[in-house]
Amino acid sequence: MDDRGRGGIREEKVRFVSEGVELVGTLRLPEAGGPVPAVALTGPFTGVKDQVAGVYADRLARDGFATLALDHRGFGESGGRRGHEDSQGKLADLRAAVGMLAARDEVDPDRIGLVGVCLGGGYAVRAAAEDPRVKAVAGIAGAYNSPAWFARQMGHGPYRAALASFLDRYDEYLPVVAPSGGEAAMGGDEPYAYYGTARSASSHWESRVTRGSLHSLMTFDALGAAPLLADTPLLVVHGKADAYCSPDLAAELYENTGGDKEIVWLDCDRHIDLYDVEPHVTQAAEATTAFLRRLWGRPATTDV
Repeated sequence: MDDRGRGGIREEKVRFVSEGVELVGTLRLPEAGGPVPAVALTGPFTGVKDQVAGVYADRLARDGFATLALDHRGFGESGGRRGHEDSQGKLADLRAAVGMLAARDEVDPDRIGLVGVCLGGGYAVRAAAEDPRVKAVAGIAGAYNSPAWFARQMGHGPYRAALASFLDRYDEYLPVVAPSGGEAAMGGDEPYAYYGTARSASSHWESRVTRGSLHSLMTFDALGAAPLLADTPLLVVHGKADAYCSPDLAAELYENTGGDKEIVWLDCDRHIDLYDVEPHVTQAAEATTAFLRRLWGRPATTDV
């Protein structure tokens, strides 16, 4: 696909490979007089490229950045084991995304960043910490997972019991969300209000995920990347109220990171407000654009 979209943005369906797995993404390219800065975007747990990541990819493209919203392995149109959260695999996917962007003539390879929303925020900061090609990173309503924090919150015994239960039924599937308190990977009314309704409509998303995916989530250490970001500018955008991605962990990530950093607190009532609710999405997108422009200057587009 190669279509001229809104605001002169060209959308292109791209395919690239990560560790032998074919990934599919949507590349958005603004009209420009030369190579532009670019960001790869990674979204929430089980999310696909035409949901939350796509919302922010479109906003940033209209602000002059090349953007790549991708389906991670196992989800959407990409290959891999269906509905299985592979933490190390997702980090490899982001490395492949950076490499794909750097190889494009329309992109300035010295101005490539990562933007992550929800769980993608945790992956983005960990990937940025491990890849010197990434020159900036932003987390929006980020899940900065920390096994140590989970164990403190739950108690070490219950934490290990939860891990054991996920391992015992590792390959079994359960719904991503469910109504009326039903068993789901993301329980409660708030996740269902997004994924269980037309708000998240996508022909490439499905409500099933392995129980082993929950083991991956609870053992993935995003917070530990903070000290490794001293040379990578960091933006944290987070709601003051968030029952699913802890504001305390967002603040801890910011405090533990040295170097160039910014934090923006928004007056959100719920985590999913930063998925598709105004004015919160616009505020988050504008904060991200301002952060990247401060670092890299205004993209040399023909209409921005």
